[in-house]
Amino acid sequence: MTRPDSAPMRPGEELPLDRLREALRGRLPGDLEALSAEQFPGGFSNLTYLLRAGEQEYVLRRAPLGPVAKGAHDMAREYHLLERIHPVLPVAPRPEVLIEDPEVLGTPFYLMERRRGEVVRSSLPAAFAANADAPRQLSEALVDTLSDLHAVDIDAAGLRAIGRPEGFNTRQVQGWAGRWRRARELLQDSGDLPPPHDLHDEDVIAWLEAHTPAESAHTLVHNDFKLDNLMFDPADPSRVVALLDWEMTTVGDPLVDLGLTLTYWTMPEQPGGASNRIGAAGADQGYLSREAFIARYAQRTGRTVTPQSVTWYEVLGHFKLAVIVLQIFARYRAGQTNDPRFAPLAGQAEWLIREAWSRIQALEGAGPS
Repeated sequence: MTRPDSAPMRPGEELPLDRLREALRGRLPGDLEALSAEQFPGGFSNLTYLLRAGEQEYVLRRAPLGPVAKGAHDMAREYHLLERIHPVLPVAPRPEVLIEDPEVLGTPFYLMERRRGEVVRSSLPAAFAANADAPRQLSEALVDTLSDLHAVDIDAAGLRAIGRPEGFNTRQVQGWAGRWRRARELLQDSGDLPPPHDLHDEDVIAWLEAHTPAESAHTLVHNDFKLDNLMFDPADPSRVVALLDWEMTTVGDPLVDLGLTLTYWTMPEQPGGASNRIGAAGADQGYLSREAFIARYAQRTGRTVTPQSVTWYEVLGHFKLAVIVLQIFARYRAGQTNDPRFAPLAGQAEWLIREAWSRIQALEGAGPS
């Protein structure tokens, strides 16, 4: 299902194949005596592996190593979500087996089908390089998949109960503000972040609280919808073959998804590395601009969305990403993980907060809509 760039497992993150083989015996097809594993190197959250059992291939997902926040990285919840979502949204992968016994890997985990396709990160894959129309096709497929996600009938699919949609936006601000403050407190004597009066993180929180809108609708919310969580048909960049990473999915305001997607789409740097986001290249390279992205989403969904009205959701998107990367950095600083990819994340959190504050200032300077 997932990213094609698997590699040998990172030191300390190896899978115990003997225990895994016994736990899976009789529970899924394939030659378990020939079981092998590689690790997908992308991502900063759950650990993801490619398993081969003879001719059969599966993707294994488990929580990261070390202490995790209560309620986070719930593999059983993600598995049961996919059980309900896959039949009504086929781009969601089919889950295969859930193992909740912590004696196997030290934490619950699940397996799902493997899908094959191209993952687009900071540049076009070679499969699309000769297609001059690929940037537009990828952009439109991204918007259309988000629209399809938000069109799922949550009541018919039995999905309304996975979240509490009423008051969703207020709880988003409160919850992420609390996480930010706890992570900042862990780092208060480290010097890794500027003080609040310089960074304006508390000003961002206060603005989000003061301007929280009522929910525009109640739909599925993926909560990490971005270009490199999609897989595309190598022969057709307009066709999405998989939507990945459902761990934070809930029910709430769909514009929260749109705001986070636009945060990724327009960001010249991505958390954890200084590589240009492909969408930030803009219309001059054939990708949809922010304004065209919003217009297509509005047309596809029938929702009233304008570049100015979605700014609150983009500020929230920047803030959420800042919280996530700072939490990961705090784990790295505490020695709970030694993954070198996490070393620059405090700087990325700072950049995201400053960008959120600059968008607030630009909006306030623009006057009433």
